[in-house]
Amino acid sequence: MSFSKNSTIAAIATAHGLGSVSIVRVSGEKALEISLKLTKKNTLKPRHATLCEVFCGGEFLDEAILIYFKAPNSFTGEDIVEFQTHGGFVISNMILNELLRLGVVLAQPGEFSKRAFLNGKLDLAKANAITAIINSRSEGAAKILARQMRGELGRYTDEIRAELVRTLAYVETSIDYADDDLPSDLLGSIKNMLSQNSQKLDKMVAISKERRGLIDGFKIAIVGKPNVGKSSILNALLKFERAIVSNEAGTTRDTIEEGLKIGTHLVKIIDTAGIRSGAGAVEEIGISYSLRAIDEADIIVAVFDGSEVADEGDKRILSLLDGLDKKLFFVLNKSDLGVRFDINLNEPIKICAKNGVDELVNEIENFLNTQDTNEIMLSSLAQIRACEAASGALKRAFLLLDESEIELFAYEINLAIKEIASITRPLEYSEVLDEMFLNFCLGK
Repeated sequence: MSFSKNSTIAAIATAHGLGSVSIVRVSGEKALEISLKLTKKNTLKPRHATLCEVFCGGEFLDEAILIYFKAPNSFTGEDIVEFQTHGGFVISNMILNELLRLGVVLAQPGEFSKRAFLNGKLDLAKANAITAIINSRSEGAAKILARQMRGELGRYTDEIRAELVRTLAYVETSIDYADDDLPSDLLGSIKNMLSQNSQKLDKMVAISKERRGLIDGFKIAIVGKPNVGKSSILNALLKFERAIVSNEAGTTRDTIEEGLKIGTHLVKIIDTAGIRSGAGAVEEIGISYSLRAIDEADIIVAVFDGSEVADEGDKRILSLLDGLDKKLFFVLNKSDLGVRFDINLNEPIKICAKNGVDELVNEIENFLNTQDTNEIMLSSLAQIRACEAASGALKRAFLLLDESEIELFAYEINLAIKEIASITRPLEYSEVLDEMFLNFCLGK
């Protein structure tokens, strides 16, 4: 994406569709001047809602509320005018077209946020949080991302970054201006700093991976051998007949995915093909999809026929799940016919899918609620990878310090800083120079 910082841009800021209010946002040096041409006003008082008649081509169009945000006190750091019109497709599009006719440029996707970043109004962490909060799948995610929008993640990573920049400044000064080795007490404090910050990054990565479903939505896979009632459980969860239910083995030959709200969480339920030996070619493809669903899911609902003695098919399911680092719920379906299943399962949930699955829903909801956290989380895979790379660089730097490889040590610290900087704002070498002159008085 490229644009001229001197251009004035506009876009409809509300989602497409019918509604009571639609917002057209204008940002740039001429935002106020051009917006006023659509009204009979001479000016607008900053940060006040003003009821205006709006005209297009000289003809009255609508009454709208206009709000003027004077630079730099706006989202983008530029002059912004917002038209709050009556909702629907027509009015807002006519206003937008009139603005374009008067010289405004149609904004590209994300351009308002990009201008806010370039003008120092938000960092990359806040920008990522804005995107993620729009797509958040739970109330817990919204709370976590709201804290990021207030700068919590940026402050946390900036503290680590500042310590690394100070260390890099001292080490590069030592390389350039001293022949002696680093003092032993300084070596000890640097190694302690490296270890602590690597642990902080590792902890943040682990929490973010474990609770990724809070932001993306948890995936729940229903697995089991054929004819244990997986599709009946899916239908009961959704409260409508989504999957075909039959006594014939292999009826479900593909994965079926549906969205569902459990408590305050939006989740994806995946009904899988029954896993068994000796299936036909087409059914085997479905089984391969089932195995992939197990691998990708955050939560596994393993279903067994509670009215039957366990067989080799049940044992195969349990062997596939053995050792998985995922939350497992064991369900004994058809328990209304009496429980004959003879393998000891961990806290099995006994249900009859035809009579309802409330107990299973309650257990899943209780688990999902435990995933809410006050810890700092990363909102994107790019942030997770950056922290993993930074932590790896710090670990390598720790070893290089023991070997007195100062130049290579400085390289790894540089790498760690750049990875962390990708979360908030790019590294400028002036930061290192500032530390060198501030703390070490070079050229005094």
